[in-house]
Amino acid sequence: MIDGMLRADLDAPAKQRHTAQRIFDRLVEGHEADDISYPMVRVHVKERRKEIRRQAGVGPEAMFVPQRHLPGAEAEVDFGDVHIMLAGEPTRVYLFSLRLSYSGKAVHRVFASCGQEAFFEGHVHAFRVLGGIPRGRIRYDNLRAAVKRVLGFSRARVETERWTAFRSRWGLDAFYCRPGIEGAHEKGGVEGQIGCFRRNHFVPVPEVASLAELNEMVDQWDLADEGRRLRSRTCTVGEYLAQEQPLLRPLPHEVFETGRWFTPRVNRFGQITVRSNAYSVPVRFIGRQLRALLHVNDLVVPPGHGPRPRKPCSASPGPSRGRRRWNRPAQPAASPRSTTSGGPPPAPRTARPPAPAH
Repeated sequence: MIDGMLRADLDAPAKQRHTAQRIFDRLVEGHEADDISYPMVRVHVKERRKEIRRQAGVGPEAMFVPQRHLPGAEAEVDFGDVHIMLAGEPTRVYLFSLRLSYSGKAVHRVFASCGQEAFFEGHVHAFRVLGGIPRGRIRYDNLRAAVKRVLGFSRARVETERWTAFRSRWGLDAFYCRPGIEGAHEKGGVEGQIGCFRRNHFVPVPEVASLAELNEMVDQWDLADEGRRLRSRTCTVGEYLAQEQPLLRPLPHEVFETGRWFTPRVNRFGQITVRSNAYSVPVRFIGRQLRALLHVNDLVVPPGHGPRPRKPCSASPGPSRGRRRWNRPAQPAASPRSTTSGGPPPAPRTARPPAPAH
């Protein structure tokens, strides 16, 4: 009965066709179908309406036009998650990919997270490897690192402040795809590139001692992929890149700091807390505020603020609330009555005599 109603709609005016609610009401009123529910009818109508229109030879609901890109004009950016064995432990990390649309050349970088710091550092690394910046727009999905809010069904976005400053410094023209699966085809090149790169180079699961070692391997894989030939193209990726590279815009002279500065206070345990992670520092800084620069894979403390300038950050995707300590030279235990690392303990306090009565 439902299929009959949908077939009758093929010849009905566009504004007078059955909706799922109307079909449900007719089934209940005219055929006493009390044992069905509206959600059951809605799901069935959604699937059968497309099939009936397709069988009747009615035009497709959506049409796709192949994209054509000019050399040095456009690029696409996205993240993809991969699993590795990091120092003997199974770990999920994130693969940043920037792909030139004309040549198909892609630059990858592995990070411990897909936050804003990784988003910025991935761009900087890719632009330096390519030797330039695309002159046209770069396609993005609605990453939280760049987009604070999507405004309705339009292309307008409320961007984060640091992303606005970053793309202004590098002169990037951001193009945001539609949310959800409907906008995936708008940057299908980088979507397929991440899947291809993951299947070809991360199977079997690589075993590395550090992310730096893995990124060196990724750089070699990127160079090897320049010899690939994409589908029916007559030249390799590297040959198309040689045509595209001179047309890229040159890099800016001023460098944008991709890390984020923090001024945490050292607690009584000789630790500072940055993004819910605790890092140990010399106990002589207890009670003071230190300046720390947080990158995606490490924490940088300026000289004079500790014996270890770089400390590795957590590789987990979420914040870790446990205390973290790194190997450092053993130090003498401080006196329980002292807050400094050296010197004699202070003299014990004596009770103050009571004030005389008036």
